[in-house]
Amino acid sequence: MYRRVPRWKRILIGLAIGAATIWLVFPFYWAVITSLKVPADVFRLSFIPFVQFEPTLQNWSTEITQRGREVFGGLSTSLIVAVSTALLALTIGTLAGYGLARFRYQRWKNKDIAMWILSQRFLPPAATVIPFFLMMRRFGLVDTRLGLILVNVTFTIPFTVMILRDAFRELPVELEESALVDGCSRLQALLRIDLPLVAPALVSAGIISFAFAWNEFLFAFILTYSKATPMTVVIAGTSDTQGIQFWYVSTRMLMAILPPTILAMTIQRYVVRGLTFGAVKG
Repeated sequence: MYRRVPRWKRILIGLAIGAATIWLVFPFYWAVITSLKVPADVFRLSFIPFVQFEPTLQNWSTEITQRGREVFGGLSTSLIVAVSTALLALTIGTLAGYGLARFRYQRWKNKDIAMWILSQRFLPPAATVIPFFLMMRRFGLVDTRLGLILVNVTFTIPFTVMILRDAFRELPVELEESALVDGCSRLQALLRIDLPLVAPALVSAGIISFAFAWNEFLFAFILTYSKATPMTVVIAGTSDTQGIQFWYVSTRMLMAILPPTILAMTIQRYVVRGLTFGAVKG
């Protein structure tokens, strides 16, 4: 039978939700109002536009007109690297996840293979950045988008493999057996039967790979310096002889979070469905 929640509990729950919402939204609000301030107003405690300070679009105009090449170059690099990383990680992760879900290996057990793949995320990035730099320099990939893509793929593959392995495990093997009986090859059964059914998991794995590649900073900072700097490095470079230009940092940060936010809002339902489609199981 339905039990009515006491009023005081509902009030506490509402207050907790409100406090959590403010905690999450306030940094974005602060970035927005900072991007609308002149430098003198940034260093004064002011929260309310038109009351405590006069908002202006001067910072946005300067970023677009005078520094547009640097900013939009960083955005395009981040977009190319993130999309390419997601597609390549999905391709490798799909094949590896399918193999771990459908085949049983003898000399090297499936569990050991999965643990080895997952262990790639256990390594602290600071411990691998120097070896990666030396390898990229050896092959002439320093300050190139291809170098960033390869590095990001290395660290995002474990997510795609684990998510898609569990997604393929959820599918009845009888579906593939029926396709094989009807004359399909193993690859055709994968492409025509399995992939459409695990599409939500593909989307969730892809958006996770995209997000990690979009936000990556350490390797981008070490491996690039002029031609292939992504938006994270561009934001970090917003400083001059007087210090950090917080008004430009806020403007660039808002530009940087806009593409992934639009993408996440567009495919949110697929992400949630994919993460609950066997992806969180052991």
